[in-house]
Amino acid sequence: MARTRAADYDDKRQAILQRSAAVFAEHGVDRASMAQVAAECGVSKALLYHYYDSKEALLQDIIRSHLEELDAAVAEADDPALPPERRLRRLIGRVLECYRDADDLHQVQIIGMRTLPADRAEELKALERRIVGRFGAVLQAVNPALVSGRPLLKPVTMSLFGMLNWVYMWFRPDGGLTREEYADLATTLILEGVRAVR
Repeated sequence: MARTRAADYDDKRQAILQRSAAVFAEHGVDRASMAQVAAECGVSKALLYHYYDSKEALLQDIIRSHLEELDAAVAEADDPALPPERRLRRLIGRVLECYRDADDLHQVQIIGMRTLPADRAEELKALERRIVGRFGAVLQAVNPALVSGRPLLKPVTMSLFGMLNWVYMWFRPDGGLTREEYADLATTLILEGVRAVR
């Protein structure tokens, strides 16, 4: 007979994802074991395996959860009726806000994706492409020349994500620059650069 789900199944699962991300970020995806994850989560190994049948499944769910949250937040913030410059600023601000207190999740996304087998990674890459595509559409609206002649839209879009994705490595709330001020700065840098591209 199949085991029924506890009423707090989703809450426990979410707690496991958060704590597991911290373990993977601290010790590395390759070095962290399911036994170590279970201990750090304060659950038995058997309970951990009730939720996830492998480390790959756990890692995939950590990254999926993080990307789905980011995708939903970016979609909610996007307003095609805005001028592209303001639209871009909203999207950048929303991404940076999503990254607040999510350093472990974000780090696991960056380092963990390449450790997953292709079938597990493809769904996650599709989520990444959807998020990146939304930014690409806005950048193209700022400067249509990015898609005429040489293909520059992807390099420019990925340069923006290079700025945003590594902010967790250096940004500190007490560092003299707020998250909102950095969103303004990043937007200005990208807009001024994009307008100059021919």
